[in-house]
Amino acid sequence: MYVCICNAVKEKDFRGAARRCSGGDAEQVYATMGKVPQCGQCLEDAEDILFEERQLCTRLPAANACQGLRGLAPA
Repeated sequence: MYVCICNAVKEKDFRGAARRCSGGDAEQVYATMGKVPQCGQCLEDAEDILFEERQLCTRLPAANACQGLRGLAPA
């Protein structure tokens, strides 16, 4: 499924970038991917996905995939 049609960002790619991102909001995750939200309609869903990834990392603190999200409060 696509999170962002304007930038052709797939959900799995956004989730991966969210796990690697050192913090911030969905727009910062886009920036780590070299993207900028265009129309903005994706941002609510992207924030939800970012929140889900942070929750997952909270439940699995030893997960190496969550290196950038540990200790961050949900936005």
